Amino acid sequence: MPLKYATVPNVIADTPGSSPRAAADLDRLDVFNPSDGSVIAQVPMSGHPEVDLAVQAARRAFPGWSGTPIKERVQVFYRYKTLLEQNIDELAALVTEENGKITSEARAEVLKSAELCEFACSLPQIVTGQVLEVSRGVECRVERYPLGVVACITPFNFPNMVPNWSLPNALALGNTVVLKPSEMVPLSSIRIAELLKEAGLPDGVLQIVQGGKETVEAICDHTGIAAVSFVGSTKVAKIVYRRATATLKRCLALGGAKNHLIVMPDADVEMASGNIVASMSGCAGQRCMAASVMIAVANVDPVIARMVEQMQAMVTGKDVGPVISPAAKARIIQFIDEAEAQGAKVLVDGRGATVPGRENGFWIGPTLIDHVTPDMKIAQEEVFGPVMVIVRTRDVDEALRVENASPYGNAASVFTESGGIARKVMERASAGMVGVNVGVPVPREPFSFGGWNDSKFGVGDITGHGSIEFWTQAKKMTTKWNREAGTNWMS
Repeated sequence: MPLKYATVPNVIADTPGSSPRAAADLDRLDVFNPSDGSVIAQVPMSGHPEVDLAVQAARRAFPGWSGTPIKERVQVFYRYKTLLEQNIDELAALVTEENGKITSEARAEVLKSAELCEFACSLPQIVTGQVLEVSRGVECRVERYPLGVVACITPFNFPNMVPNWSLPNALALGNTVVLKPSEMVPLSSIRIAELLKEAGLPDGVLQIVQGGKETVEAICDHTGIAAVSFVGSTKVAKIVYRRATATLKRCLALGGAKNHLIVMPDADVEMASGNIVASMSGCAGQRCMAASVMIAVANVDPVIARMVEQMQAMVTGKDVGPVISPAAKARIIQFIDEAEAQGAKVLVDGRGATVPGRENGFWIGPTLIDHVTPDMKIAQEEVFGPVMVIVRTRDVDEALRVENASPYGNAASVFTESGGIARKVMERASAGMVGVNVGVPVPREPFSFGGWNDSKFGVGDITGHGSIEFWTQAKKMTTKWNREAGTNWMS
């Protein structure tokens, strides 16, 4: 049976095309539709030659692109945003096919990409520079300049949105970009490149190199790349950060998470339960902002009972999509099995979930596990599936000790009607993004996305104002034109 998309191309040099090595010389990896297990494409495993060709092409494109005024560069992203909105059905369907998201989640992902473009379009009003007469007749000013060729390495869980975390801002600020999408979801990146070209992005400004570990290593090692952004697991984020910075690159590597939601006895039952269930099950729990540990302070059994009802009413395949691979499914089940064997109580069991007609898909239903202790593996490590564990504590101070003990620091929330408790948790939670009565405390543009601790390596944030510092360098200029300014220490 022929593959639906055949071999996914690299987009290298000045036009989309193949890699410098013959296709037969490149290993290929099967790309699966997670909902039914079918192979829909094959992706080439590119290496150093393909990365080098992409960097050379991006370097050739850099002078023309960086020399274009920023107000002209962002016109591309006005048009690109419109194309994202006009093609949302197609783009969402592509996300569903290669990642498994249900339609509403896939559409929300594309809409978030459009919102990210809005910020990029506003950059001419933000990066206006600074100027001041620092002494009589002497003026100092600061202007921001692009770095050159930069690279973005993106994960499987948001094949449309996460590339758009970096591409609009990095490109609008004058850089040329090499994008390496996850080898598990290579299709959306190709469509992104096509739409950007349709929007007017010049040839060579964006390069896409498909591949896996060897491709990432080549990006980290290439001396022609000035900066790397990475989103993935903490284990790989540490490796990428160390390897990229070893070649004196800037690097911002976002890792995994273990997000805690603290539920107080005064929490609104409907609001808390609905937000928590949505947080843990949305995108099949495969997002770094998903709630994975509910810390139940004292008696919150009414909230837990309502969560059980809501989860049991969810239909796998309709309300919850599949996880990305058989390996991911097996890993999640192992977490659940181990916790149950250690004495935890499975209140809602997603193991064995199937979808009629798609029995070969990688399905895990919503799962809720009570009486988990903080020392259990499932309470410490990122599960990355639709699984919520409940850790019980006596008071909010004990709850904060549990949260603070986690090596991660992406997100935390508290559900309460008390302003004092809310403020205490926001101030003391060891996380870069915190919320009150919000299951997924993701900042909206222009506020930046980024966690703390083992959830982020590097300085700054990947979106919003924080990204400007990362994708540019400051040039400080001092001028003196008037003779009457005289001679001073600056002369």
